[in-house]
Amino acid sequence: MIDFGNGWVKHFTLVEFPYNNFYHANIKDTLFEALYDRKCRSPVCWAKVGEVQLTGPEIVQETTEKAINIKQRIQAAHDRQKSYVDLKRKPIEFHVRDRVMLKVSPWKGVVCFGKQEKLNPRYVGPFKVLEKVGSIAYKLELPQELSRVHNTFYVSNLKKCYSDEPLAVLFEELHVDDKLHFVEEPVEIMDREVKRLTQSRIPIVKVQWNSRIGPEFTWKREDQFQKKYLHLFTKLVPSSSVAT
Repeated sequence: MIDFGNGWVKHFTLVEFPYNNFYHANIKDTLFEALYDRKCRSPVCWAKVGEVQLTGPEIVQETTEKAINIKQRIQAAHDRQKSYVDLKRKPIEFHVRDRVMLKVSPWKGVVCFGKQEKLNPRYVGPFKVLEKVGSIAYKLELPQELSRVHNTFYVSNLKKCYSDEPLAVLFEELHVDDKLHFVEEPVEIMDREVKRLTQSRIPIVKVQWNSRIGPEFTWKREDQFQKKYLHLFTKLVPSSSVAT
């Protein structure tokens, strides 16, 4: 692992070069050769001695044939992966007026994905099925609180509700956005540290979140977190130590 500190943009080409020249098993080629139909030129010439340079109709024909081969390899890889998934996939079907649960995902503020805790709610609802859309989607009757969410969902986001309770999960307790992420907001900054890297020091803060399962704490970069939640920095706790 190479630590570029705050100057990673200057070294971006060092990462871009090996990525574009990495052999991909699915297309049986590198990304650069697949796109430009030639090897990437570098101070170290990778081409074979005496390589023939194609011009005119020949290079057009070779490029077309290579594009067809790559598409066929990608399709073969897609079909192979789909066959693996289909072995474990069970056909799911709902009927009008069935009650279903709707899948949601945890989201810490609007900065990054939160940690998937086992006790975090995975589904909210139940909601009534209004209509079947095509063969793999359903339209649900959503309450006013979810008016920003489009009411048609793919079948994989639904789960049949067998509970007799009015609400298996109270979505009123969650802040759900239009992408079905329930938002957990930060409550307080509990501690500060300075993370020591090879050539730099990064201030980090320990944040407490308003998780439904109780107090939850994560470490965030102070500079990035302060831009979004400046009001939490009015009473800063002193830095406790230097983390390695």
